[in-house]
Amino acid sequence: MSLLSDAPQPESARQAQWLKGCAIFLCSLVAFACLDAFAKDLVGRYSAPLVNFARYSVIIVLAWCLMWIKRVPMRVGPAERKLLIYRGALLGMVGIFFMPALQYLPLAEGTALYFVSPLMVVLLAPVVLRETVGFKQYVAVVLGMIGMLCIVNPFGHASSDTAVDAGLSLFGSLLMLVSATGYALVQLLTRKLANRVQSEQMFAYSALICWLLGFLVLMFWWPTKWPNARDAIEMILMGVSGGIGQFLLIYAFKTVPASTLAPFNYFQLVLAVIFGELFFAQMPSLLSLMGMALIVAAGLSLTLPMLFAYFRAKRA
Repeated sequence: MSLLSDAPQPESARQAQWLKGCAIFLCSLVAFACLDAFAKDLVGRYSAPLVNFARYSVIIVLAWCLMWIKRVPMRVGPAERKLLIYRGALLGMVGIFFMPALQYLPLAEGTALYFVSPLMVVLLAPVVLRETVGFKQYVAVVLGMIGMLCIVNPFGHASSDTAVDAGLSLFGSLLMLVSATGYALVQLLTRKLANRVQSEQMFAYSALICWLLGFLVLMFWWPTKWPNARDAIEMILMGVSGGIGQFLLIYAFKTVPASTLAPFNYFQLVLAVIFGELFFAQMPSLLSLMGMALIVAAGLSLTLPMLFAYFRAKRA
């Protein structure tokens, strides 16, 4: 029986299920934050294509083991296979641009720019999904884009002695925004594939395609430096963190509707600020923090109404 069955449940059971789903989702965000921190550390010593390839080399093993354990078939319909290939290619592009972006950006600011992707979903939804976007949603997008400009601070001077006046690398910011756009398209394709393929199939197809794309990029930018034993273990931990995050994310979405989990996404941004300060001594400037607050406010303005609507429907 589905965890989201329409059969009536006692209020205490619904609350317990919601709390369980939220706890699992928060654990997935911790795993993703660890992935980003490992990646940020590794790209400081090794080429971004190598780090990206190492990540998906671990994830593809986890994904196919999950398929084997659950006895999930690889075969899907032609229409679904086409969408899965598109989704996997876009997700591969996200990783290809995300890793080098971390070489140029502090962890917190880079994560904040990546979180522009939910706002880009609003802009792309009318084209990809033929969904109607209202005035309030466009206002949220504009607010988020202002926050993005505060973080990038294109008019700042990177050589300034004050953190407030120093602008981020425009090249790194561009790479991260391309990655965020790709992830927005991935989310839209995930919606189109909802209830058409199994989650394990989506995970496995994406892992395979991302691994192939990562290997192709690695062939063109062959590393001149290879990891020692300690860094190889760190790369494995990075991949395991990403795989665990993906698995917990899938399980959380099976337990609780996505609309109720969306506001918690910004917990990862808080973790990025904490990890950036603890491990890399990179505290965001006041202007960057203001930009992050604007992006969080814009994102919550889109997701909190869905959360409130969900609880009203449950009480009805």
